[in-house]
This record gives sequence, structure tokens and C-alpha cells, in this order.
Amino acid sequence: MRIEHLAIWADNIELLRNFYMKYFDMQSNEMYTNEKKGFHSYFLSWKGENSRIEIMSQAGKIESLPNKMKGLAHFAISLGSEEQVLQLTEQLREDGYKVFSEPRHTGDGYFESVIGDPEGNYVELTV
Repeated sequence: MRIEHLAIWADNIELLRNFYMKYFDMQSNEMYTNEKKGFHSYFLSWKGENSRIEIMSQAGKIESLPNKMKGLAHFAISLGSEEQVLQLTEQLREDGYKVFSEPRHTGDGYFESVIGDPEGNYVELTV
């Protein structure tokens, strides 16, 4: 078994799409639109990988969700090395993104930092 994709409700899916493509070298499909429901989405993925991120928007949807879909604490993206975690954390900070947790070694064996994407989702950068 594996996680096929995770989905994120967003106010501005173009902003999120560009963020993940720029900083995480993800690729995007063409926008899917359901005109009847006013629903729009993209699937983002890495070349040669199966796990995907779906970013979605629908007029009025986020406000109508219980707790604004409270529940997802964070998701993690493996960058491959401690140096890459340090570099990307600093690049994101310089570009104006919030760093919620500085790069560090955790008690459970990870080297990680936590940043906020343009919609405020917590993204853990790890080795």
C-alpha cells in the first residue's frame, strides 16, 4: 500500500501550483474544471514518482467546511540531504515564506524544518 495523493483546499490554486512547481520541481497536469459545481483542481507530481498532491478550489467551499477542514497537521517532502533542507529553508525564508520550525535533528531521528506554503499549510522539509 501507499499514499496515492493528498488533497489541499485552497483559495488560490494558481499560487499554490506555482509554489510547488518552483520550489519542489513538481509537474502539473492541465486544470480540471467542473463548471456545474465551480470546482477546479490540479494534480502535482514528481517525474518518476507515483505520490501526488491535488490542489482544489470551489467558490464558497472552504467557508462551508467544518473547522475549515481542520485535521491535517502537515505533510513532509523528502529533499534527499541535510544540505538541501538547509538550502531550501533559507531560500524560502529569503523569498518571504514563514519558517515555523528551524532545521534541526529530532528525537525520532529526522532532520527537518517546517515552512508555510502560500496558503498557510505546514510543509515539513526532511532528508
